[in-house]
Amino acid sequence: MLSIAICEDETCFTAHITKLLHRYLADQHLNASIESYSSGEALLTTGRNPDIILMDIELPGSNGMEIIAHLQERGCRGQVIFITAYEKYVFQAFDVDAVHYILKPVEDEKFFRAMGRAVKHTEANRESVLLLTKNNLHTKIFTKDILYCEVYDHKIFIETLYGRFSYTGTLGSLEKQLRGDFFRCHRSYIVNMSHVLDRNGEAVTMAGGGRIFVSRRKKQEFDRRLLEMCRREGTQ
Repeated sequence: MLSIAICEDETCFTAHITKLLHRYLADQHLNASIESYSSGEALLTTGRNPDIILMDIELPGSNGMEIIAHLQERGCRGQVIFITAYEKYVFQAFDVDAVHYILKPVEDEKFFRAMGRAVKHTEANRESVLLLTKNNLHTKIFTKDILYCEVYDHKIFIETLYGRFSYTGTLGSLEKQLRGDFFRCHRSYIVNMSHVLDRNGEAVTMAGGGRIFVSRRKKQEFDRRLLEMCRREGTQ
């Protein structure tokens, strides 16, 4: 199921966009949860990371560009469609990788095309997303952004490029969800090989300066994978 957020301070326009969304979802046989917010701060305080964000720009408080930047800083990779009455922000939209920029009044067909692009991008990213649930909040983490995962005192800690996340679980179950460049290098660690800088003995230095450890029995396989990674990236 898709999660869609509408961030718009005009109630009547929110109702219009919601109606268009329901038409699009019905035509495409898609299920989605739709939440609406009258300000960017209201969206930020939920802690949610929607799949698709329909964002006005000139809002009470922080403008839509600033809100999207904040969301992306905390790891949100949702597809952004700006819907605004102003042309002047169109080039700024590229800075936050918006998939579309629609001027009000909204033409139905333009809206449906924008949604089509957003849904396509979302589905392409689905396999590379890890979904964490904690205290009834759902957090999406793009696996390419994960540096390493650590288990300590029955808790899992996931270190990413944009912060640390934790939840109660086992490293074994997490290992089954992570494929590709991830390697269980120690009973306490799963490492994303694409973010490894070097290994010195049992210590591994990660991008960002973090250090983890590789067990003696995993050193040979670790080095083989690291060499393979370097060759693949053309750095060896």
